[in-house]
Amino acid sequence: MKTLIDHLAQYADYHRDPRNIHTHFVGVPMIMFAVVVLLSRPAWMVGDLPVTPALLCALASSIFYVRLDMRFGLAMATLLAAMLALAQWVAVQSLAVWLATGIGLFAVGWVIQFVGHYYEGRKPAFVDDLMGLIIGPLFVVAEWAFALGLRKEVQAAVEQRSGPVRLRTGRAAA
Repeated sequence: MKTLIDHLAQYADYHRDPRNIHTHFVGVPMIMFAVVVLLSRPAWMVGDLPVTPALLCALASSIFYVRLDMRFGLAMATLLAAMLALAQWVAVQSLAVWLATGIGLFAVGWVIQFVGHYYEGRKPAFVDDLMGLIIGPLFVVAEWAFALGLRKEVQAAVEQRSGPVRLRTGRAAA
């Protein structure tokens, strides 16, 4: 299994322009929440707990994240739990509200992502490796941690492999 540094460095190779990273702070959570919303139907009640495809995916994702890194994994599990709670509320609304919320957030989130990759001058990481779809949210959490001065050892290891965040001088910088 790849390590946390392996995954983050591979993803970071596609994300060194700060404008692209900033778009990910908005677009990735929108996409992630949209997927949770859309997978929150159907729900089967097990006692008082609604069991949905979203819950099963969140549990599997949380296990993956915790196995990579306990601290980041717990942060991701907490974010997923909050998204599950809010998504469950959306999922019990009308079909139109549920679909408009899920599809709308998904579409707008991807538009934001592609704007960021225009600045980057490089395609999204998932195009070359589908693992980028699960690493993207972890990358955003890691970048927030780095911005707050946390996990400097992880940041240094990622930057040693991928280089520092830098402003590109290509077509979109002019």
